[in-house]
Amino acid sequence: MSRRDPLALKDYLEHIRQAIDRIQRYLADVDHAAFLLDEEKQDAVIRNLEIIGEAAGNIQHHFPDFATRHPDFPIGAAYGTRNALAHGYFKVDLGLVWNTIEGDLPLLEIQVEDILQSTCTDSRGIDP
Repeated sequence: MSRRDPLALKDYLEHIRQAIDRIQRYLADVDHAAFLLDEEKQDAVIRNLEIIGEAAGNIQHHFPDFATRHPDFPIGAAYGTRNALAHGYFKVDLGLVWNTIEGDLPLLEIQVEDILQSTCTDSRGIDP
């Protein structure tokens, strides 16, 4: 497989799940104040939010009917967050990052799990 070949839908969803898991592990015993003081945690979390967004962008590009089948899945928002983080450099709003972690990731995790369990069933990871 060349670098430009699309992965299966399941693979992109797994990337999202793995990135969420990493963020949760990194922040297991960290509150908002501690997060704001820890540049390494910030960098690790931001990197994994970028991974989530990049995977979402690949899903959007390679599986355009996904959004129609899963209208509540925040594919556009995830990709938009990735772009803001990747191109924002030192202008990243850490309060917004924290709110995303606390407010959006738990639901995204549930959505990814549900989709993986219910739809990624054939060898390419696409609905039969």
